[in-house]
Amino acid sequence: MKLRDLDIIVTAPPAPGWGGRYWILVKLTTDNGITGWGECYAAAVGPKAMRAVIEDVFARHMQGENPENIELMFRRAYSSGFTQRPDPTVIGAFSGLEIACWDILGKARERPVWALMGGRMNERIRAYTYLYPLPHHQLPDFWVSPELAAESAADCVNRGYTAVKFDPAGPYTLRGGHMPAMSDIAQSVAFCRAIREAVGDRADLLFGTHGQFTTAGAIRLGQAIEPFSPLWFEEPVPPDCVGQMAQVAARVRIPVATGERLTTKAEFAPVLREGAAAILQPALGRAGGLWEARKIAAMAEVYNAQMAPHLYAGPIEWAANIHLAVSIPNILMCETIETEFHNRLIGGTIRVENGFVGAPEAPGLGIEVDEALARAHPYEGDELHLQMQEEPCDYVNGNVFAGGAPPRKD
Repeated sequence: MKLRDLDIIVTAPPAPGWGGRYWILVKLTTDNGITGWGECYAAAVGPKAMRAVIEDVFARHMQGENPENIELMFRRAYSSGFTQRPDPTVIGAFSGLEIACWDILGKARERPVWALMGGRMNERIRAYTYLYPLPHHQLPDFWVSPELAAESAADCVNRGYTAVKFDPAGPYTLRGGHMPAMSDIAQSVAFCRAIREAVGDRADLLFGTHGQFTTAGAIRLGQAIEPFSPLWFEEPVPPDCVGQMAQVAARVRIPVATGERLTTKAEFAPVLREGAAAILQPALGRAGGLWEARKIAAMAEVYNAQMAPHLYAGPIEWAANIHLAVSIPNILMCETIETEFHNRLIGGTIRVENGFVGAPEAPGLGIEVDEALARAHPYEGDELHLQMQEEPCDYVNGNVFAGGAPPRKD
């Protein structure tokens, strides 16, 4: 069995657009006609440029190869251009292609992917969700309202979720770490208080930030929300500041989580070694794929750390996350996004039920991709999957983060 053909679909989820402006889906076909699906999360270049990178990685390192030889293909991509170091764009391209290889292998052996990666360790996986506006909520009011966030959190808990994530402490600026405005700290405290009162002890609070603070600023903010006992403080300083993140972890009584912007075990190892985080959040469409994520999980196990795979993408990356989670002992939970488009794209083959996802039993990733639906929603914009603002923190009028990629009005 050899890898023969590659197809790439860049699909744009319709409004409300949760999961990003577009998803990069890859489809591989072998010489004996087996197809496998993957998803690339790398988003440092636009989708047209990324398509060329994916095509190059496939042609250069994978085409004509047996899909079983994942370690060999990874080493080729990792060493490409005489680098032998993480390149988020190249490894991001490889990650989606690697996931597709596992889908092929599972189908060829008529077994789910988790069965090929160590077997079933977990019967079901705890899921968590970001707080999204309910149908009667108005935007942009939702993003600055603790009361509306609390209402959304209560709805999530009533649907079975035992953990909810929110990130009221913007902005995310390309200028690097900043000191939070007092209004940002007050807003964060208000959100934590309202959500905690709404869910009580029925759910964990997951406090999201994305590397926007200085070390001192992260410590100030983290200590302010400590009384509400969040389960994690996500990426409080820029992802490359491992030593500084360790300082935050030592000064704030909330577990630090990080990893959605890291790629390969080479970038996760220092996080563990420095004691910078207790929870790792690899995005499988960027971190190197399933096999590399399995290695990251093994490293985390040695350091008594847990895994919580990140998801701000489509349902194919989500399916890969679930298979990894089923096969490892140190899984904490998996992020999920429930929209009609996510569900329809994989034909409802994997679902959240009462806050948990059961181990898939169908061969491969266990999903049925609606290729026609994906092609019917092409991405035609020129923005990236996610983007940071250029404007600095506003210390006068306050700040707002509009929940990821702003929704389009289709």
